[in-house]
Amino acid sequence: MSQLKQMSHNDNSAPSTPGKFKIEKSPYFNRTRWHSSLAKLTLWSFAFLAVILIFFLRSPSSSASLPTDPSRRSLRTYNWGGSAWEKRVRSSARVRSRNGMTVLVTGAAGFVGTHVASALKRRGDGVLGLDSFNDYYDPSLKRARQALLERTGVYIVEGDINDEALLRKLFEVVPFTHVMHLAAQAGVRYAMENPGSYVHSNIAGFVNLLEVCKSLNPQPAIVWASSSSVYGLNTKVPFSERDRTDQPASLYAATKKAGEEIAHTYNHIYGLSLTGLRFFTVYGPWGRPDMAYFFFTKDILKGKPIPVFEAANHGTVARDFTYIDDIVRGCLGALDTAEKSTGSGGKKKGPAQLRVFNLGNTSPVPVSELVSILERLLKVKAKRNIMRLPRNGDVQFTHANISYAQRELGYKPTTDLQTGLKKFVRWYLNYYSGGKKAVE
Repeated sequence: MSQLKQMSHNDNSAPSTPGKFKIEKSPYFNRTRWHSSLAKLTLWSFAFLAVILIFFLRSPSSSASLPTDPSRRSLRTYNWGGSAWEKRVRSSARVRSRNGMTVLVTGAAGFVGTHVASALKRRGDGVLGLDSFNDYYDPSLKRARQALLERTGVYIVEGDINDEALLRKLFEVVPFTHVMHLAAQAGVRYAMENPGSYVHSNIAGFVNLLEVCKSLNPQPAIVWASSSSVYGLNTKVPFSERDRTDQPASLYAATKKAGEEIAHTYNHIYGLSLTGLRFFTVYGPWGRPDMAYFFFTKDILKGKPIPVFEAANHGTVARDFTYIDDIVRGCLGALDTAEKSTGSGGKKKGPAQLRVFNLGNTSPVPVSELVSILERLLKVKAKRNIMRLPRNGDVQFTHANISYAQRELGYKPTTDLQTGLKKFVRWYLNYYSGGKKAVE
């Protein structure tokens, strides 16, 4: 601060332009004045450089204080390592059934991640979770899921999939045979508010995971979550894996499509076995609060109006709602049929498996019918606010062709929307204390 004051004092004492300097006739005086000016200029330069250096040294701490943007968070904010930590990791990943697999589940505290990790653990596979517990939606729900998994014996390591050192350490402690990669920044509309978080998680995070996996020996087989949103503006129904996916309607969809292309690249160059799963509107207990069925339930109980979208000319907006238990069976089927990767130490030794499957219910339901079912289950009349479908990335309809998944994975959804929502509402009312918390 004294340097800044000195700079200010010196600035005030110096003429504002070189033209105002008075030229002296004495040569000796000129040399003395020149040396004095040079010394002052040097002093000011060092002072200025010092201020700049202080600013840059302080800037990381200021940027770290921005908690709402996951793409700006430091990867060093998580504590991991040590003998006790390694013991928990090994214990969680211990296989307890014959021919069981060891699976790293990223995004394990998420909706689908929790259900998949729990199902794997129940059948005797070794399971370790990884999650950053970001605040895209209420982290307390993620912590409740974490507690649920801990009761089943699944430990969730708190960390970012962009943390290369952490990922390498996990594979050093446990030679995972499979990775179930579910960590992602979800949500179509939020991409308009925070696009960087989608690039950070869905692209950079996926690349970081693949970079680590490609160099392992042996390489794990990887199953990862794509999305039905990759079909974008496609109008051919039902959506088939062979249909075009080059017209994304949202940044979220674009990052998921980019993930599919990135997966193809790592499969082609490094021999990684990769299976992508295009989920169609997953719902059920322990779901995501940003999904329509979830916040519709909350607002209906509060007596608040809910937005029910319609397309142009009063067109129907419909979704292929898929119950979580059906999605879990599809995920396990993909893991069970995943072939081994063919690379070693970053070098491909032969062709490797590359697949993409639709996991849907094949029965699109209008959103207006979803609301009617919730009204009957909650015994409350909804206040519907009919609105035009906004241009924020939402599409008018989704409809899955699942014949490929049926043939290759034995995938067969069995839960209709009425049955699935009944289970969700029962969980919701129980979780939020008989509905009291929901209507606060």
